[in-house]
Parts: sequence; structure tokens; C-alpha cells
Amino acid sequence: MAAASAAVDELSRNFTYWALGASNGSLSGAWYRRNQIHLLGVLLAILGNLVMSISLNIQKYSHVQLAHQEHPRPYFKSMLWWAGAALMAVGEMGNFAAYGFAPITLIAPLGCVSVTGSAIISVMFLKENLRASDLLGMTLAFAGTYLLVNFAPNRSQSISARTVQYYFVGWQFLIYVILEILIFCTLLYFHKRKGMKHIVILLTLVALLASLTVISVKAVSGMITFSVTDKMQLTYPIFYIMFIIMIASCVFQVKFLNQATKLYATTMVVPVNHIFFTTSAVIAGIIFYQEFLGAAFLTVFIYIFGCFLSFLGVLLVTRNREKEHLPQSYIDFGNIPGKQMLDKIQPDPNGLSYGTLPDGSDSTKSQSGEKKEV
Repeated sequence: MAAASAAVDELSRNFTYWALGASNGSLSGAWYRRNQIHLLGVLLAILGNLVMSISLNIQKYSHVQLAHQEHPRPYFKSMLWWAGAALMAVGEMGNFAAYGFAPITLIAPLGCVSVTGSAIISVMFLKENLRASDLLGMTLAFAGTYLLVNFAPNRSQSISARTVQYYFVGWQFLIYVILEILIFCTLLYFHKRKGMKHIVILLTLVALLASLTVISVKAVSGMITFSVTDKMQLTYPIFYIMFIIMIASCVFQVKFLNQATKLYATTMVVPVNHIFFTTSAVIAGIIFYQEFLGAAFLTVFIYIFGCFLSFLGVLLVTRNREKEHLPQSYIDFGNIPGKQMLDKIQPDPNGLSYGTLPDGSDSTKSQSGEKKEV
């Protein structure tokens, strides 16, 4: 209770300072500084997502190169793959730092930049096909990103340890956590006990964990930023509590996401995961950090519309992506004009003839009907 009252005093001092600044005519300067800080967070998030898309394509290119070798070696022995992994770490660090400068509701939807950027890079460097739906999806994603950046909440928050403690014990967050735990346990019961492995169940589990991830990531990143710019915050226990929540939620989030990618195609997992993750992160930012507090209805409506455009763009970019076809173990006659062939000739590794028909008869016969030795 003492920590909560101290946080309330701190918030009231910040409000008094803001009011005094407005009466002295310094509101425009504060608004300009706040926009600069948010713009820095947006740039870090965009650059981080672009670097991540580059890293994914580098890793994909390394896998393609290894697959074409006569004696392919493990991917972790490839320097190109490790270069992609290093770029992935750099991109994640950019996203982590972005949460310390801008609201969750502004940073989380920018994940569409990674999807659209990966599509552009794969067309340019991996020589993949550029479809009309790709161009339309990229246009919608960029339009949605523009609306998100311009109409996201513009509240300036200094994430100190006392502020995080105040939000952590707030009744809004406690109700949200209880509901999230109930939903998570119910879905986990159906997944583990009933054997349900539907993509919606798996990615909902990922999204529920992701909401805790973004809350803790913003808290940890914000307290580190506050420690650098103002006063040391790393001595408070709440910093380490949030750090543990961040690591644990990330680990289990990756676990369920890997299960989804094993069972379903990437073209299904990527858009659904992006939509679920963004929705969960935005709800978490609204409830925990109260980022839409005092926002006008028109601002909220245009923000939601921007999210819808980015979701639709991601769906169009990832829709019906061509899959890599492995060499078939049979020869398919297909549709031959004037012929009706329903069977497929299978190679016979044990016989001397090329192949046998499904009834066991040899596929090569002489014109007199006798079998011909090969």
C-alpha cells in the first residue's frame, strides 16, 4: 500500500508539472519532445523488424544452399546461418529498446513490417514470384502502419519502478490476469488432456503468454531507460519480477509456437499469429498501462481501422504462398489425351524391371503377352 500511495503521489506531481507547463505556454514544447521520443521508438521498431526479415531470408538462403550440396552439413555449421541468427538478435534488441520509448499499442502492430519486408526481400534476392495480392497486401499494410503511427495514443509515460508497482497491483490488471489464467488453463486442458491441436487453440495460448511478455518487456525496457536518463531503478524488486516474467513467458511462448509450426504450414501460422499477438498486446497495453485513457472516439476508431488494414495486408501477402515440392517417389502419368490411366507406376527397388503395376504384374510386356526380361 505504501508503494501504491507513493506512485499516486508521483503521478499527481507529474500532472501538476504538466498543468503548470501548459499555463506557462510550454505545452507545445512538451508535446514536441514527446513526439520525438515516440518517433524514436517507432524508428527502432521498424528498423528492428526490417533487420529480422533480412535475417530470416539469410537463414532461408543458407538452408537452400546446404540442400543443394552433395554432402550437406548441419545448418549450425554454416557461417551464413549464424550471420542470420546474429541479425535476428540485433532486430530483437531494436524491438526491445522501442518499448522503452513508445507505447505498446504503437509498437506491437508494427510487426507487419517484418512480414511485408520479408516478402519484398524474398522477391528481390530469392527470386520468388511477385503476385498481385502481394502488391495489394503491401499497400494495405503500409496504409495501416501510417494510420497506426499517426493515431496511436500519444500519452507520455515515464516507466519507473513505482509506476510499474502501482499498475501491477491495480484492480484492472488483477481482473485481467485472473481471466487470462482461467482461459489459459481451460485451453491447456483441452490441448493436453483431450488432444486438441487446432491452430486457434495453440496460437491463443501463444497470444495469452505474449500479453504478459509485452507488459514485462515494456516494464524492463522502460526501467532501464529511466535508469539511464534519470534515476537508477534496477535496485527495486519489481524489476527482477518483471524480468523473470519476461523470460518465462518467452520460453513457453516459443514452445507452443513451435508446436503450431510443426503441425501447420507457415502460411497459416504467420498471419494468424500476427493477428492474435497484436490483439493481445494492444489489450494488455490498454489494461495495464492505460494507454487509451482520455483518447477521443474518432482516434480509437481510426486506430482500430489501421490495425484492420495491416491485418488484411499480412493475410494477402502470406495467402497461398507456393510450397516447395519435394521430388516425388512415383511417376504420375497425369492426363494423357485419349488415355484413362488411374494407376501410378512405383519404382521397384528389389526387381530388375523399372516398375510394377499395383496388381503386382510387371510393367514391361512383349507384344505377344509374355514377360520380357530386362
